[in-house]
Amino acid sequence: MASSGLTSQGHPSDLLLRDSAVLREVLEGDISRIDTVSRRSFLILLAGLPGTGKTHFARELANRVPLLILESDRLRKVLAPQPGYTPAESARLFGACHLLIEEYVAQGHRVLFDATNLTEKFRRPIYQIARRASCPLVLVRFTAPREMVRRRLAERVAGVHPEDYSDAGWQIYCRMAPHEEAVKRQHFDVDTSQETCTVLEEVVRLVRAGDGAVRAGPK
Repeated sequence: MASSGLTSQGHPSDLLLRDSAVLREVLEGDISRIDTVSRRSFLILLAGLPGTGKTHFARELANRVPLLILESDRLRKVLAPQPGYTPAESARLFGACHLLIEEYVAQGHRVLFDATNLTEKFRRPIYQIARRASCPLVLVRFTAPREMVRRRLAERVAGVHPEDYSDAGWQIYCRMAPHEEAVKRQHFDVDTSQETCTVLEEVVRLVRAGDGAVRAGPK
């Protein structure tokens, strides 16, 4: 069985199907409260290390346009209530998320995937989903100065932000940082120590226009 959760024949494994069913049940509650179906599906991929501001940006964006958010920190705890942030755990989570994202895009949803997505290995399935569905795709990569991230993660560990699902602290950040790869496709770069409104407004405009793909950003 591949780490993607596919069998050697390329079919979803029993574990992948079970995991996706569990996560689907959680997300159905979101769908029942928010109308995220539009005349054209749309896909937004966030990428960046823990503490760089992805989830805050995702929630601000969802306040402007209806989005079905697959927040990896939240969904990870559904599959692993005491997460270890190991490669195997992440592969399991991402495999289920990718399966569901393809399903939701096919149904016409506007979908945002909020996860670290640090390497092309993890981003490539999203590119493939967008291509198969002829779905506009916007990529946003997040960074922040290390000391700012360290403060944010310390606040997270202290429980300052109870709405934060993540348990990833400074140790996890340091473990992941050496593996981060540059985004090779056009994308927006957001340094969350600076203002983020310009990129936020541009992504809102793209979603409302149903336009993404290679025009998703300046890089």
